[in-house]
Amino acid sequence: MPQTESVTDAPADALPGTVPAGLPRPADVRAITPQDARELTPVLFERLAALPEGGPEHQYTRTCLVEMNLSLVHYAARRFRGRAADMEDMVQVGTVGLIKAIDRFEPARGVRFSAFAIPYVVGEIKRFFRDTSWAVHVPRRLQELRIDLARAGERLAHDLNRAPTPSELAQYLELDREEVVEGLYACNGYSADSLDAPAEEDEARPSGGAVAARLGHEDPGLEKAENVQALKPLLEGLEERDRRILHLRFGEEMTQTQIATALGLSQMQVSRLLTRILASLRAGMLEEN
Repeated sequence: MPQTESVTDAPADALPGTVPAGLPRPADVRAITPQDARELTPVLFERLAALPEGGPEHQYTRTCLVEMNLSLVHYAARRFRGRAADMEDMVQVGTVGLIKAIDRFEPARGVRFSAFAIPYVVGEIKRFFRDTSWAVHVPRRLQELRIDLARAGERLAHDLNRAPTPSELAQYLELDREEVVEGLYACNGYSADSLDAPAEEDEARPSGGAVAARLGHEDPGLEKAENVQALKPLLEGLEERDRRILHLRFGEEMTQTQIATALGLSQMQVSRLLTRILASLRAGMLEEN
């Protein structure tokens, strides 16, 4: 055990004023090994139970317990080091679980604190992944269903020697098929790939290429084609002279003066006719939409 004052025997005048009498200094707490922490933790819990809650000694004793048992957090966090998350973040959320365990631990039950605390620490880390790892936010109900579907899928795939259908998954999990389908769709929101990521190769596109190159996009000529189809019945309803004016103006791209000469009208008359015809067509298009 490191050379530190005993939790129960340290003289009050040997400790800083901010450290309650009988407790180790902060530097001593951080130097305690995991084995020493297992021996000192029960002693500190006894002291914690005897102190008035909210007092300075109670708060300091609680802090000592947290500092001494941080090795439990690091131990639990290492189990998730394969995940795409920073170790410091996992230690922070795991420490929250450690504090919860300290506040809820009852030494009288005869359970070792480490065995009691680890599920709290691991639970907080798992909750951290559940709440932050999804690329698209989905309800917690579906996040939890994803785990059940994954386990059921592995079990049924082993038994059936093929991928199970949604109906078989629903029967296995005793759920409605619609709920299983919803969960399967939600699984797609767990991770997301960059549009610049290379796509999987297939026979049609052996060179692969970026995902973005295979995504559909809106054809700029689509709206024009739709407008043409919508205009056809409106154009058929126009008088012959009105259709000819439109053809000369937009088909032959003639000026109003040239149209007036071709039809024996004045330029002012052509301008008024074009304004009336276009307003009529515009109103008809709006009614169609």
